[in-house]
Amino acid sequence: MADPQPILDRLLRLHPKLIDLELNRALKLLGELGAPHMNMAPVVHVSGTNGKGSVIALMRGALEAAGKKVHVYTSPHLVRFNERIRVAGQIIDDESLSDILEVCEQANKGRPITFFEITTVAAFLAFSRTPSDVVLLETGLGGRFDATNTVREAALTVIMPVSMDHQQYLGDTLTEIAAEKAGILKPGIPCVVARQPDEAMDAIAEKADEVGAPLIVEDRDWTLRFGSEEMTVNRGGHIRHLSRPGLEGPHQAHNAGVAVAALEQLPGITLSDAAISEGFRNAEWPARLQRIRDGRLHAPLGEKLALWLDGGHNEAAAEALASWLAERDRLPLHLILGMLNTKDPAAYLEPLRPYLYSLRTVDISGTEAAFGADELADIVNSSGFDATPAVGLKEALGEIARDEPGPARVLIAGSLYLAGLVLADSGENA
Repeated sequence: MADPQPILDRLLRLHPKLIDLELNRALKLLGELGAPHMNMAPVVHVSGTNGKGSVIALMRGALEAAGKKVHVYTSPHLVRFNERIRVAGQIIDDESLSDILEVCEQANKGRPITFFEITTVAAFLAFSRTPSDVVLLETGLGGRFDATNTVREAALTVIMPVSMDHQQYLGDTLTEIAAEKAGILKPGIPCVVARQPDEAMDAIAEKADEVGAPLIVEDRDWTLRFGSEEMTVNRGGHIRHLSRPGLEGPHQAHNAGVAVAALEQLPGITLSDAAISEGFRNAEWPARLQRIRDGRLHAPLGEKLALWLDGGHNEAAAEALASWLAERDRLPLHLILGMLNTKDPAAYLEPLRPYLYSLRTVDISGTEAAFGADELADIVNSSGFDATPAVGLKEALGEIARDEPGPARVLIAGSLYLAGLVLADSGENA
């Protein structure tokens, strides 16, 4: 069986010395491959800061429940690179992945290109080879100069909530970041816009006026109400009564509302309430408030300590966690935190402060761009938290199991890279 890892390792070495966000490298390679990005099923292009992957998972679930074939491109992966590319519903196999990567590598002829750019081109090549009904496409960073934005025509765009993130690339204000995210807007192509802070909404509306893209906006063009098991989406008096998604947290109900609004805008596709509800109930999106029920890491905790995993890494993600905790019994929360050194750990922790019973910090092994456990503890303690560095995940979990009789919750959070390590240690595929 072909192993794609050696090719992926070679592609990493093609990275330019500086990350200069642009589209020309990817467009040149696409042109030399016969423009596969112009030979795909209708595209739904999704940007935003939080919720992109979740809304794609929910849309995929509903479309597949209705018998549609769906290609999906998301990032980053958690355990295996293959997770980023789903072809007609299936995670791409090693042989097919190796094939498309080799084709792209040869066509690129050793020129500098970012890893994300060349692997995005590879995904488009895979999608062009297999028929489908829809392509669900997630931006990697920003929107305007994201490699996915080489797709100049789309059936629909979606902008999820925008918040402060990746300031080193996208700008120092919410207005600047939202303008970059809105770079995916296409002339005449509708865009479904999730609820936004005022500054972000103003920037998106300005870009929409500039390019001539009609907006379908949450709270203006559709509204959402939800209970513990059901949700209602009202679009101009057209009301859908649906199952609340199986994904944990009230933020996922909001993401599902966006998914419904987007599904209703897909040309030539009509989905029943039953198909949408089935898809929402069965949707899976690993490392987003995922319960870990077995495996090596879970073993020390026993039955009274519930282990949860979340890869969110910014303040908006922490606010979603806080909303989830507010819905639940006030059990002690033991948080194990690991973060990349480009993030703001104190800002992330602030929404969780009322719920924290204990806080431990850990390294993220294999990731040079991560805070060390000691450094991370020092940073958050300077903001009034009480964090203790742990030697590693296993040790942190062992300490909690020793000191906490339960019942209680244990949450590992702060980084998708850390989440990937947890899933691998738990023997789970993403």
